[in-house]
Amino acid sequence: MSTLLDLDRAHVWHPYAPMPGTSTPYVVESASGVRLRLAEPVAGHRELIDGMSSWWAAIHGYRHPVLDEAVRDQLGRMSHVMFGGLTHEPAVRLAAKLVEITPEPLRHVFLADSGSVAVEVAIKMCLQYWQSIGRPEKRRLLTWRGGYHGDTFHPMSVCDPEGGMHQLWGRVLPRQLFAAEPPAGFDAGPDEAYAAQLSALIAEHADELAAVIVEPVVQGAGGMRFHSPGYLRLLRELCDRHGVLLIFDEIATGFGRTGELFAADHAGISPDVLCLGKALTGGYLTMAATLCTAKVADGISQGELPVLAHGPTFMGNPLAAAVANASIDLLLRQDWRTEVKRIEAGLTEGLAEVAHQEGVADVRVLGAIGVVQLDHPVDVRAATEAAAREGVWLRPFRDLLYTMPPFITSDADLARITTAVAAAAVAG
Repeated sequence: MSTLLDLDRAHVWHPYAPMPGTSTPYVVESASGVRLRLAEPVAGHRELIDGMSSWWAAIHGYRHPVLDEAVRDQLGRMSHVMFGGLTHEPAVRLAAKLVEITPEPLRHVFLADSGSVAVEVAIKMCLQYWQSIGRPEKRRLLTWRGGYHGDTFHPMSVCDPEGGMHQLWGRVLPRQLFAAEPPAGFDAGPDEAYAAQLSALIAEHADELAAVIVEPVVQGAGGMRFHSPGYLRLLRELCDRHGVLLIFDEIATGFGRTGELFAADHAGISPDVLCLGKALTGGYLTMAATLCTAKVADGISQGELPVLAHGPTFMGNPLAAAVANASIDLLLRQDWRTEVKRIEAGLTEGLAEVAHQEGVADVRVLGAIGVVQLDHPVDVRAATEAAAREGVWLRPFRDLLYTMPPFITSDADLARITTAVAAAAVAG
């Protein structure tokens, strides 16, 4: 094992980590259900309950027989074929399925490689739309602070410019417009003063705005903040009034995580462009999707360049599309809403006492998302080790300890997760 870790330290550049690494990762040799089996015990545990759904993607857990079979079946047919000039059943059925389950009037589906690329495609769609219909001056984006949309260049430009991870690139990124963070609280209802500020900002810059892009209801990696669905309805109204497109980034929130199938459903509205990823394939393979309305697609088709100028090599990968179809079918065949409510109740009960711990600034729960915010930056190593001693895998960041467990997590395992969060809060 030491040889493997030595090779890892020498050659593997982990996400958001220095090179060479300064911490020793846990080596996972297999996974099943909600458990990660380690090559060597950590804090006396050979298995850790995954409280993160592998960065929010593995909603059905690991080695699910339905998803395993979907991959095996597709592998026996073909693992990949280029999507330019060719098509295949898994991708076509996936696109039709996504159109069926997402809010009207989203009609067209571009299959991408990852969430960040899906956001790139969404932005490109909006910029090309305005260029194609003769409004090239509409090339800026507006969002609110506290957001996170990915690590490639255009998505970085709409991440929080001060509190986020991408400050280093501020001088080279496109300069976008930022409203203040939406007031916190899913149940708080819209704040009139904030709504007025948002309305004035969009009205002032409407002539140069191509689109507004936000994470609906839950801001993920930018701070795990929840806001009222009322702000989404306001954005829809303002974008319609001022001729601006609206993009929802549901890469983290899609497929039931917030208690609705899509976070937009909390507001009862639809964007012009929708980004999906993470749980799309149940965490099995990398794939994302950007959906748009017929209006957006028709506008692009009218332009001097009447095609969307984007084409990933692995676009529409048959293996990923097949397991995505199986994952969506598996989710919708179950009473997923009751399961998410069960997890929400377990997280609410289990984290209630954590709110009274010293150093805890806030505790919040929505759907299958539980967040503990500290009043200081978390000691990631100490908090991770404290959770591992409880037999749970957590990955804190900034001042946040949070969990997004798989939907199959039992009540007993959920209790262990909340106990681990409480222990991490003390240690971190």
